Amino acid sequence: MDLQILCNSTLSLSFSPSLFPSHSHRHRCMPNLGLRAMPSPHRNMISTNATTMATDAVPQPSPSPVPTHQVTVHDRQRGVVHQFLVPEDQYILHTAESQNISLPFACRHGCCTSCAVRVKSGQIRQPEALGISAELKSKGYALLCVGFPSSDLEVETQDEDEVYWLQFGRYFARGPIERDDYALELALADE
Repeated sequence: MDLQILCNSTLSLSFSPSLFPSHSHRHRCMPNLGLRAMPSPHRNMISTNATTMATDAVPQPSPSPVPTHQVTVHDRQRGVVHQFLVPEDQYILHTAESQNISLPFACRHGCCTSCAVRVKSGQIRQPEALGISAELKSKGYALLCVGFPSSDLEVETQDEDEVYWLQFGRYFARGPIERDDYALELALADE
């Protein structure tokens, strides 16, 4: 029996059981399904050589739309404000990039503070934000690379070093480490 699945007015898929050879040996080869696109005047029909049935009678589940939220990012470093729509199930940074909006980032995994922002209004969900402590999250800090909007959202980018200091500064005994160009020059000269 040949099976033909007519998906819509422009595409149908068909294959033949002869494309699925039986093998008597222990290891089976992956069959070549032989799927081919064919123009079809029929719509929502499943047909075989023996029968044709309309799928309009079978209720099809309709995908529920994902809520979308307005996200406003005040980029302090560049002096610009970006506004764009982000679905609730998409990362803010990824969606911004897909709309050709350039925002600060580095790791894309929620482990650094390059894309850190402070929430001015709205809610963000960030279960994978390892670069921000629970304490900083409670103070309104978030990471765009692993953040999902839960409502309309307004955020402001932060200086990466300041956020890093807030996150880890208490672990340094004498305060922030100052850059010493002279010591760097000496170290490089030894190599």
